[in-house]
Amino acid sequence: MPLPLGHAVIGLTVHDVCSKNNSALSRWKVAVFVMFLAILPDIDVVVGLLVHGNGSAFHRGPTHSLFFALGMGFLASIAWRLWSHIPTMSFGTCFALVLSHVLADFLFTSSRVSLFWPFEVNWAIGHKGWVDVMNLVFLKAFRDTGIIMGCGMVVFLNRLARRYSDTFRTLTNQTGRVYSRANHGCRKK
Repeated sequence: MPLPLGHAVIGLTVHDVCSKNNSALSRWKVAVFVMFLAILPDIDVVVGLLVHGNGSAFHRGPTHSLFFALGMGFLASIAWRLWSHIPTMSFGTCFALVLSHVLADFLFTSSRVSLFWPFEVNWAIGHKGWVDVMNLVFLKAFRDTGIIMGCGMVVFLNRLARRYSDTFRTLTNQTGRVYSRANHGCRKK
């Protein structure tokens, strides 16, 4: 299971790939909102710790589902109407950010998530109190290093492709025109 830092980096990567504007993350409000949405499904750990003293009490239940990602994606996409400090983002981007957390937990852990809640409910087992949560953070931090490096490569390749896509498109168009003229000329002869 990625830690909050890993989920935040995955969210920033998803936003970088989904957004058309490479400079969007240079605005701190956008970056904070993106990280908030990417970490949001783990609010169940905080609720479990506050209510039962057990972070796993509600973990990987309804907040780790497609339904939660759809609902929170919708609410986040209209939240800027309620508070002007929240950046404007499309529903698709907000949904993808929340869903990135659910999919990361689905892919990077052996515990099941409640992807199709309310039709299935899976609860995580594991840490019981604050001490166990802190031990988990330190023990799993090395896994997040690999996630961060992988996300860095994705962002690098995405930006490289964006930078040179116009060049490739121009070369393709020029080659296509030349080929088209050559064929057209051959047909006339």
